[in-house]
Amino acid sequence: MPYLIGLLVLLGVLLLWWSQRERQRVGLPAGRVVYSDTGIRRELEKPLYDQGLGLSGRPDYLVEQGDLLIPVEVKSAPAPPAPYDSHVFQVAAYCLLIQKQLGKRAPYGWLQYADRKFRIDFTSELEEHLLDLLADMRRAERRGGVPDRSHQSAARCRACGFREICDQRLK
Repeated sequence: MPYLIGLLVLLGVLLLWWSQRERQRVGLPAGRVVYSDTGIRRELEKPLYDQGLGLSGRPDYLVEQGDLLIPVEVKSAPAPPAPYDSHVFQVAAYCLLIQKQLGKRAPYGWLQYADRKFRIDFTSELEEHLLDLLADMRRAERRGGVPDRSHQSAARCRACGFREICDQRLK
């Protein structure tokens, strides 16, 4: 019997160690993971969605820290010197969706690259820029066109989810 208790204690310690190691590898902040879109934890039943904005999304993780809900977006690529604007706006969109759908303002979110993470503060200025960008996108959609692609990277085009329907894709 004492061996069984010792084995259970050892197993518990190993599970705690593994959990902390995984949390650090992924770059999760302290707090309770309330959902994940990676299949590790309970997934959202529905994406975060706001009909008025025409915006929906699923952050990779949502971490609860006291009364705060913090979105975490994980990118597999190495970190650029500064986060890409599109990634910053993605995290900002999650912060806004948390506020609109769940009634809690996320003061910041995390953008985790393979080798570095960035805290993205959800300031009123960033929120205003995001809302302007969404309005610009809706106007472009109503006009029936969007600007030409913003890059010359064949690798980026190959990885794009819209490649099959894009008339601007690189060969």
